Amino acid sequence: MYKQYFPLLQNRNIHYLDAAATAQRPQAVLDGVQAYYTRSNGNAGRGSHTLAMESSALIEAARTAVSRFIGADNSGEVVFTKNATESLNIIAYCYGLEQLHTGDEIIISIANHHANLIPWQFVARKTGAVLRYVYLDERGNFDMSGFKSLLGSRTKVVAVTAAVNTTGVVFPVQEIITEAHKYGAVAVIDAAQSIAHFPHDVAAWDCDFLAFSGHKLYAEFGAGVLYAKRALLEQMPPFLYGGSMIEFVSEQTSEFKAGGAKYEGGTLDTAAIHSLKLSIDFLTEQGLAAVHTYSEGLHRALIAALQELDFVDLYYAHAERRVPTVAFNVKDVHSHDTAYILDEQGVMVRSGHHCTQPLMDYMGINSCCRASIGIYNTQEDIDALAAALKKVHDVFKQ
Repeated sequence: MYKQYFPLLQNRNIHYLDAAATAQRPQAVLDGVQAYYTRSNGNAGRGSHTLAMESSALIEAARTAVSRFIGADNSGEVVFTKNATESLNIIAYCYGLEQLHTGDEIIISIANHHANLIPWQFVARKTGAVLRYVYLDERGNFDMSGFKSLLGSRTKVVAVTAAVNTTGVVFPVQEIITEAHKYGAVAVIDAAQSIAHFPHDVAAWDCDFLAFSGHKLYAEFGAGVLYAKRALLEQMPPFLYGGSMIEFVSEQTSEFKAGGAKYEGGTLDTAAIHSLKLSIDFLTEQGLAAVHTYSEGLHRALIAALQELDFVDLYYAHAERRVPTVAFNVKDVHSHDTAYILDEQGVMVRSGHHCTQPLMDYMGINSCCRASIGIYNTQEDIDALAAALKKVHDVFKQ
């Protein structure tokens, strides 16, 4: 249905099931980026000539588009970074290190991506704060009762994922935020794996911080988003010092721009940021509800196809809510071996620990395969995966 818009998949005879790592780009995004480089390339914010101003205007148009897409206002709450990892590190360095002290507590999920886990380990070491974990129920859902039992007057930060990048399980973000706020804690939401699959509304959620990467939303590499409440941004120091993020510099002191602008030091990747607006425009034109419905239908078909294979282990396929990402292993076969044979059959999935080693330990496995769906996928891709998995089984049962 949507595959026709993605040129790479027209040019290669493959079954690409790795959208959770990076999505393919539609022609509209590729054409728009090419048009930028051939018509408007300039250094945004660093000149009064036409090309510089055109580039600046494209960045601000993208900021407006992203703000609307996630339900933020347009008063400087959306900051452009290079990816979600950078966004999460800014929160840890510029909020966590500044606001936390000995005895304070940080609550995170065992299912967090390393990018929303390791920075909080660092903050805990540097500040004397205590890192506490929320675990999962038997179906892989966020353990809300366990979370509530951890909350208290010492809780200062709650950092969780909106959708687990390994298993696809969706966490109850709005409820988590509400509970965190009862104790005066701020909530940090990693939306890298959720942003493409259901609507986000930071205002309705009363979200404090949110991060995601554009390349998982059909945009180019190099464009990340940090959303933060304006009041929080105002009390945080800059992260990178240099050009563009200043108001005034003297020999001994400097004054910095207000709000999120102080986090956009250096030359921004205008083309990548512009591509994020182009991708949002593309999805909006297709109809967000239709896109999500289509992907969810394929998701159900994928789970059903894998459940028919008795030599395949599925992980948390029966969670309460999921995005179209499925973790699995062929019994008694290492995930890398499985992925290698699948690739020989033209089927591309990810294998390994998926930057969630604590989750792997909790699940009692070393690694797994992960098939993840983009809007360009079709039933043919699912059928090809099932057939290729039978090939894996045939190779290793001998």
